[in-house]
Amino acid sequence: MALAMKQIVDGIYVPDDEEYIGASRDILENKKFQSMKNYVQHGRTSCLAHCVAVSYLSYLTCKKRGWDAASVARGGLLHDFFLYDWHEHYEKTGDRFHGLSHPRVALENAEREFKLNFVERDVILNHMWPLTLLPPRFKESYVVMYNDKLCSVREMAGSPVL
Repeated sequence: MALAMKQIVDGIYVPDDEEYIGASRDILENKKFQSMKNYVQHGRTSCLAHCVAVSYLSYLTCKKRGWDAASVARGGLLHDFFLYDWHEHYEKTGDRFHGLSHPRVALENAEREFKLNFVERDVILNHMWPLTLLPPRFKESYVVMYNDKLCSVREMAGSPVL
């Protein structure tokens, strides 16, 4: 997918889509969110770039179907807002279950920084289902869950998503 990208702030690029940017500008301009560019997510993809890809693909899907695209854009950006290098997480904390625990950490971090609605919270908390016990409550959350897995596989294979 070759998209025109727009630099929001230094080193932060998102698809050049004013409606998408408008729905998520407060997140994109947040310094803690921007710090995600310093963490590798999959392969050589930063956590920030991964979240932008998941968010935008999910946004397009929901917009096309007339679903809550704005909440998906926001929740998708924050779904991995855990703010640490997960590759070193076990060595530093002893927590072997990053895959299970990071949605709760991401939600707690997001709630400290942003006002979230029910869909955004559900997107963040349940994007790792079925690893997490409870399934998503909203159809929009399933869209993010699917796109998260799709983007992860493409990134690990070295293929650009956006």
